[in-house]
Amino acid sequence: MPKTYEVRTYGCQMNVHDSERISGLLEDAGYAAHGGAAATPDLVVFNTCAVRENADNKLYGNLGHVASLKAEHPGMQVAVGGCLAQKDRDTITKRAPWVDVVFGTHNVGSLPVLLERARVQAESQVEILESLDVFPSTLPTKRDSVFAAWVSISVGCNNTCTFCIVPSLRGKERDRRPGDVLAEIEALVADGVVEVTLLGQNVNSYGAEFGDREAFGKLLRACGQIEGLERVRFTSPHPRDFTDDVIAAMAETPNVMPQLHMPLQSGSDRILKAMRRSYRRERYLGIIDRVRAALPDAAITTDIIVGFPGETEEDFEQTLEVVREARFTSAFTFQYSSRPGTPAADYADQVPADVVKDRYGRLVAEVERHAWAENQTFEGRQVELLVTDHAGRKDGATSRLTGRARDNRLVHFVPGDAEVRPGDMVDVTVTHAAPHHLVSDLPPLQVRRTAAGDAWAARQGRTEVRPGTPVGLGMPSLGVPAPLPPAPACAI
Repeated sequence: MPKTYEVRTYGCQMNVHDSERISGLLEDAGYAAHGGAAATPDLVVFNTCAVRENADNKLYGNLGHVASLKAEHPGMQVAVGGCLAQKDRDTITKRAPWVDVVFGTHNVGSLPVLLERARVQAESQVEILESLDVFPSTLPTKRDSVFAAWVSISVGCNNTCTFCIVPSLRGKERDRRPGDVLAEIEALVADGVVEVTLLGQNVNSYGAEFGDREAFGKLLRACGQIEGLERVRFTSPHPRDFTDDVIAAMAETPNVMPQLHMPLQSGSDRILKAMRRSYRRERYLGIIDRVRAALPDAAITTDIIVGFPGETEEDFEQTLEVVREARFTSAFTFQYSSRPGTPAADYADQVPADVVKDRYGRLVAEVERHAWAENQTFEGRQVELLVTDHAGRKDGATSRLTGRARDNRLVHFVPGDAEVRPGDMVDVTVTHAAPHHLVSDLPPLQVRRTAAGDAWAARQGRTEVRPGTPVGLGMPSLGVPAPLPPAPACAI
């Protein structure tokens, strides 16, 4: 019987995509996914995040639980990877000596070899590289979804935000060649994928490494020429690098979705300067105005931090003002976490925890009020959904399915008498709005069976690993790469 594995993922979309690669590598090496039965897996991999303050506590708490399982199951292995592994490389095996392998963000591909070395030598293996040895997209991948996929266009970050530890853990930005990105997308579409999300720590600075400031807009337009690719998303852009050519590409490329996730972090210019965010409130709101002028129905989401060192009540009120003016569809809200190794961790004017908690509650309430109002404008409107394979919490009790609208709003709908599969497209009428989702309790107006739905149906009960794209690193060397093919004058 093959050894079984389980991957536990914490953090951002980058980590989710990395976990798909970890799963692909392990299955390529002969492991099988743990089916969740009573039996204990032979291998548990923790793919960690280091952004939040409680990330360390969560990891070591889980490692403590796994230690007892490992004691009861000789031969079981435990591996820790991701950003926290990159940061705490020297302390993980000291605090948790039963961990077999510690690997970093730059050497995911080494995991199978390290596991075997730990087994043969009967001692922990710690391997942390300081720079990327192979672009992750060349590795085997076991995707969570057969019809939607992440595509990394860059890794790392060149920004120096004072609250963020990511650049020191993910390294400087490295951009893939446009041709390699497009080749991967074309291979995914041939495999049944209809939606891709372009990933980067700072996705719209793409092209800076090879000297083309408009490379990201060109890449979006080129995605519009790929037959069978129905939806293109991207995350996350930085307001500093957001240019009008990207807005034009979004508006003029039909398969680029009317959705924008653009982190705000604070509505106070004073705090933005202290964060080293390199844009100000006026610029941020100006981008939103221009996006909505070009795409009136665009859904705009954001990230906001409450309680950054030195934040006053006046600063916080300015953040609430931006929330009211921007009318975000939703927001990921965070209480500031002091991370050792970041400049802000040493700032003297830390905000008291009770003040942060109070402001956080008020911010969440304000965001939800506007999000609900935005969602209510959809009542009675028709929306197109890509049906997902992840059920809503109440879908079973309500006999509903779940889909994502073009602007990425979550919609729970009744399928009626229609046979609807994950990956298919349905048109529904919204009957009810809630702060975080929409509901359609009327039968679908139309069901469109897709190649993605066919792929989902064909793969039920089978585990498939897509090999890495057979290209090189996709990294620039000397000179400027050939430009992307010119987009037509009008892509509509």
